[in-house]
Amino acid sequence: MYFTKMHGLGNDYVFVNTFVEDLADPATTARLVSDRHFGIGSDGLVLIGPSRVADAKMRIFNADGSEAQMCGNGLRCVAKYVFEHGLARSRGPFGLPGQVPTYNASVAIETGRGVLTVGLDVDQNGKVRNVCVNMGQPIFDPEAIPIRASPSRSGGPVEVNIHARCLDLTGYCLSMGNPHVVFFVEDLASIDLASIGPQIEQMDLFPQRTNVHFVKVLDSRQLRIITWERGSGITLACGTGACACCVAAAATGRAERQVTTILPGGQLSIIWHKADDCVYMTGPAVEVFEGRWLG
Repeated sequence: MYFTKMHGLGNDYVFVNTFVEDLADPATTARLVSDRHFGIGSDGLVLIGPSRVADAKMRIFNADGSEAQMCGNGLRCVAKYVFEHGLARSRGPFGLPGQVPTYNASVAIETGRGVLTVGLDVDQNGKVRNVCVNMGQPIFDPEAIPIRASPSRSGGPVEVNIHARCLDLTGYCLSMGNPHVVFFVEDLASIDLASIGPQIEQMDLFPQRTNVHFVKVLDSRQLRIITWERGSGITLACGTGACACCVAAAATGRAERQVTTILPGGQLSIIWHKADDCVYMTGPAVEVFEGRWLG
């Protein structure tokens, strides 16, 4: 099996081009290749394949073999891959609603969230320097998140009270194509993420488990985030999670609708745009190496 290793802010995946590769058991393969001692080492496996409705389709498998609906960092990498490897041509310039397009190329990728448009900043050598994704509108309906709770009275993120590891926490739940719970804290260093993350992820409150984020609001335009990802554990960045944190912070009056999210692996620019209620995520995508898996 030929593969490409890519990452977005250190959130790294093994990418397989299923336009040419035939992968019969991606769940088992994900567990094997993700192992950082006996495999390639990654947060999961991403398949890039044909689509009837977009330029390509992506499927994401976490390090534990479970399939995820969405991955923001993985999506940026897929868009870069299909463009630079000639699997898709540009659909034209891309920009935010009401603004002059700032990206000179774009592609459409089919995901578990539907077809998402991705803007590409392409240099004169045809290399993608930066990627902007329209992540769609945040989802607050408890059944769609999903979460076993009542809708928010405000119509925004679902507020829940959680007791975990001797802490009483107020969380804000929403979906960005996959489920998230966001907690705002004053001291990130005091959070034992390796212990509290899996406990919250697997609570009965979340029928499909959840991604867990702790956020320190630095000011109205900056959020510092640490993440326990569903099925993968502690990661250096989570794209959909950064979007969820931006929405939760803005909806609760803690920050503006345009923020810089500071993650262990780097920074993402997030805008929850008023014009269309969609969340736009901008950040890098990096191709590290190619190889052949012999396992």
